[in-house]
Amino acid sequence: MSAAAGERARPRDEVIVARGLTKRFGDLVAVDALDIRIGRAEVYGFLGPNGSGKSTTIRMLCGLLAPSAGEVCVLGHALPGDAEAVKRSIGYMTQKFSLYDDLSVRENLEFLAAVHGLRGARAERRLAAMYERYRLGDLRERLAGTMSGGQKQRLALAAAVLHEPELLLLDEPTSAVDPQSRRDFWDALFDLSEAGTTLLVSTHYMDEAERCHRLAILDRGRLVADGSPQALLADLPGATFRVDCAEPRRMQQALARQTHVLGVAQIGASLRVLTDRRDDGGWLRERARAVEADAVVEPVAANLEDVFVAATRARDAQAAA
Repeated sequence: MSAAAGERARPRDEVIVARGLTKRFGDLVAVDALDIRIGRAEVYGFLGPNGSGKSTTIRMLCGLLAPSAGEVCVLGHALPGDAEAVKRSIGYMTQKFSLYDDLSVRENLEFLAAVHGLRGARAERRLAAMYERYRLGDLRERLAGTMSGGQKQRLALAAAVLHEPELLLLDEPTSAVDPQSRRDFWDALFDLSEAGTTLLVSTHYMDEAERCHRLAILDRGRLVADGSPQALLADLPGATFRVDCAEPRRMQQALARQTHVLGVAQIGASLRVLTDRRDDGGWLRERARAVEADAVVEPVAANLEDVFVAATRARDAQAAA
């Protein structure tokens, strides 16, 4: 799916360039010939379900995992050969809280400052900035293991950026926090982007994907769409409709079998129907009314879930052909 038009202009000083990036585990191809380019200060998202290759790709991009094939350059360093040089300039935040539960906030951050070679006045300045920026000042003596999910998330982000990395890699960082913490977290990410940090964020939340400057959709290890959310929506090769009816489950089964229907999902008492045709939906109205006399069909705005369904269904169709 092409999405070149309409993308937000960003500096094209490229921080990550990958060509044909592939990772195999025996007969399993976890990442399959991935091509990506990420510019400085971009917030670049990986969207896909579990098992789509997001985490494996991130581990290759930060030098933790050697690729089976392909080329990757991060911050001007070829991987895996220059992995140690890259690791000094990146931050990495995993889905699972990975700091020490039995150490306090202060002890965790002081330990990481020492690991990164921060000493004396510089270390004190960075620690003070982290306490203030991520609202950790009143929590410095709290054991990390006793903190809430949102508090742990703020501590993990502070730990990841303590050494002022040029590139921050985040692997589904909001999977265990409440909606307000997620919003606050994204505000913090955009602050980092505005300051010049490049961010690569993997997620399976559609609302988070919409926040990214650019987005890659992964499906079973393959890149099936790449572009800004706005461009991906504009390039959607079809239309979306809402169907209101008295028996949505029966209607869903009937519509799902139609040739031009890519997906049907029940939303409350209505159905959301994605088609591969850009038209007024007359054919869909006829079919819906044939199933149920009182069915009402109206066009609705597309969203990223529609883009994801269309992209993955297109790949299924190509594989079947």
